Amino acid sequence: MQGLILLVEDEQDLAATLEYNLQREGYLTRVAHDGQAGLDAAMQEPLPDAIVLDLMLPDLSGTEVCRRLRESERTREIPIIMCTAKGSEIDRVVGFELGADDYVVKPYSVRELVLRIRALLRRARAAGAEAEPEVVRFGRLRVDREAHRAWVDDKEVSLTALEFRLLYAFLSRKGRVQTRDALLSDVWGIDAEVTTRTVDTHVKRLREKLGEAGDYIETLRGVGYRFRDTPDEAVA
Repeated sequence: MQGLILLVEDEQDLAATLEYNLQREGYLTRVAHDGQAGLDAAMQEPLPDAIVLDLMLPDLSGTEVCRRLRESERTREIPIIMCTAKGSEIDRVVGFELGADDYVVKPYSVRELVLRIRALLRRARAAGAEAEPEVVRFGRLRVDREAHRAWVDDKEVSLTALEFRLLYAFLSRKGRVQTRDALLSDVWGIDAEVTTRTVDTHVKRLREKLGEAGDYIETLRGVGYRFRDTPDEAVA
């Protein structure tokens, strides 16, 4: 058994097709046809290993479902793939900011979706196996990986799920150059169809939220970014 996949999709024919193909690949499935049913199904034991979430649902929007899933301690770490007919960059950015791990635009290949699910689960399991400390301290910055919380000088900083992933990606690779393409792949997800301008926008916003601790993130013109190797170089 490769994992339990929750499908939140109001098009019943499409949901049935996805369920059939996932089961053929060895996955267990659970199906919900509206947002509230999807939230209820996500909370059921055993918890799903991944969620395929349609954006256009008859009651709650997919973005609202995603937001609530990320707010709950029980479901905040479950990988989410958003599926929608909306394909503009702003729609994708909103989805990623709310905590989606990947984004597929309809009409899509069922085979492609299965491969994306497989990649998401592989990354999630690899991340779960990493023996990383729960709380990381760096100068005036403190980050709690499990709680998805960050503090500067003991004052908590309000970060979106995506901003937290971006911060932790920098912090866990301090001293190493991170290209924009690498950040798109590692933070936004494999094959994320957003531009490198999106990275610059989010790094700028993250720096602003971190205040003086934002100086830890250096810009390397023409290359990308680097989180300083030691906090002593930053402004105290």
